[in-house]
Amino acid sequence: MEVDTASDNTSLDDKTEDYCENPTRDALTEGIMSLLKPTVDQLDERVRATRISQIELRQQIDSLTDELLKINESLHCPLELDAYVTKLVNAKRKVVVVSNILQKTQERLNKIHEAVERQKNKQKSLLDRSSMYHTSTIKPESDETFPASSSTPDRT
Repeated sequence: MEVDTASDNTSLDDKTEDYCENPTRDALTEGIMSLLKPTVDQLDERVRATRISQIELRQQIDSLTDELLKINESLHCPLELDAYVTKLVNAKRKVVVVSNILQKTQERLNKIHEAVERQKNKQKSLLDRSSMYHTSTIKPESDETFPASSSTPDRT
């Protein structure tokens, strides 16, 4: 009947005592910890170093700000230049606007000039065609209709 006893040992209640003292589980836990511990330690050290660097950087920024304030106070100019700088910026903006307007106007003038040249060439070609047509149609008719016109004496 020891077979029945072996089947009873598989229940969860009977294994709770062995669960805490399982040598396989302990070895597995130690193996995982030995794999993860260096990475966690390295990450922790880098985070600590980053925080120290940030504190040092903040201190350097604060000292630089103090130095810049001292320089600004020592070089304080009796003239207020901000108004002049604003005027210069506004003047520059106006110059850019006028330059853009002039550029657009130049482009329009170039297009108009091109259109005029095209129209001029078109009219010239139409006049050439019509004169050729007119000359070819009138000349034979004038010879047939008025054959003596070339031999008529001048009335001057």
